[in-house]
Amino acid sequence: MTRTVRLGAGAGFSGDRIDPAVELAEKGRLDYLVFECLAERTIALAQQARLGDIEGGFDPLLEARMRAVLPACAAGNVRIVTNMGAANPVAAASRVRAIARELGLNPVVAAVTGDDVLDVLRRADPMLEELAAPLSSLGDAVISANAYLGAGPIAEALGAGADIVVTGRAADPALFLGPLVHEFGWAMDDWTRLGRGTVAGHLLECAAQITGGYFADPGRKDVPDLARIGFPIGEVDADGGLTIGKVAGSGGRIDAATVTEQLLYEVHDPAAYLQPDVAADFSAVTVREAGPDLVRVEGGDGRARSGLYKVSVGYRDGFIGEGQISYAGTGAEARGRLALEILRERMALTGIACREVRGELIGVNSVFEGAAARGEPAEVRVRFAARTDDREAAARIGQEVEALYLCGPAGGGGVTRGVREVLAIASALVPENDVAPRVTVVN
Repeated sequence: MTRTVRLGAGAGFSGDRIDPAVELAEKGRLDYLVFECLAERTIALAQQARLGDIEGGFDPLLEARMRAVLPACAAGNVRIVTNMGAANPVAAASRVRAIARELGLNPVVAAVTGDDVLDVLRRADPMLEELAAPLSSLGDAVISANAYLGAGPIAEALGAGADIVVTGRAADPALFLGPLVHEFGWAMDDWTRLGRGTVAGHLLECAAQITGGYFADPGRKDVPDLARIGFPIGEVDADGGLTIGKVAGSGGRIDAATVTEQLLYEVHDPAAYLQPDVAADFSAVTVREAGPDLVRVEGGDGRARSGLYKVSVGYRDGFIGEGQISYAGTGAEARGRLALEILRERMALTGIACREVRGELIGVNSVFEGAAARGEPAEVRVRFAARTDDREAAARIGQEVEALYLCGPAGGGGVTRGVREVLAIASALVPENDVAPRVTVVN
């Protein structure tokens, strides 16, 4: 019988549900449970958290997830790979180890580090793609620079006997490719198999997106039982062929449509999906329904990687002050528009220093300008926001909105206001030889 490896996607983002991961651990007959929890901006937030707590900076749901799945994973010999280490993989791995011991378990836990390349970037001072300016132009606003690591160090950690591998910034598909490289012994220049493994990783990385969550559109693309949607399982063979399914009886759906949508998700060029391990080629991938909630995927390929790692640079970029107020009943939209006019004039009268101002009526033009509802809306929600250089100026935005209670149009209510610091992201490239991944067993 041809050997296969079963990979379960336990999370598609940091705030994802935990109970579908437990279902996978208990009923999925998995070899690996993979948690992808690190969005572009998440690691900058984690780096900021670590600045206030040297032992912090990892995923806030790490403890809850580990307590929920570790017993079933230990019972079923399911190994775990996750990027929940965020800005502090060693501290996260140590915490996982401590939780396991509290539960009476004794897994080998490893951390993958080396993605923090801020010192490398400061020396190289590369151009930042989105800003068309060098890193040095941001001065002391820079708080993080993390390279997207590949599958190699994950496979190395598994080869060292790790039952649980905790990384920081790693390419999302690499979290799934690492176990395949380890299990099948794929060479790191076997571009075709690395490409196919990347197809599998890309399809699985967003968890419920491929089982119908992001797909659902009532009346057009109906999905059953979304309240208990199941997360996907990918069964991969030694040549990289893939069958995707889910736990029998779980909610959601898997068919050619859901898989095809996910295949194209966030892909600019299907023939060159650039990863740290390979330039994956999705252009000849075939998707075929193989049974109820079961899809066969074949035909992926790959070419030599670029030799460059993408780096996400996190930096402080001012503050956003915001206020909201509602108007309801006859003339609601007109009163909302008057409120916005007043607020814009107040910015000029009060001299609040704003880099950028935005005012909108939620439900009328907050997403699509000019796409107003047909007829008079029964209610509108005014949102007014501005970007400023300092927190005090940002706080005055909400104060101006609140003042509309008595100083503005009739019948305003339900004011909310707030201030948040902006953590922006820019991208750079570094040669892979300038990045040194390391594996540390924390036991």
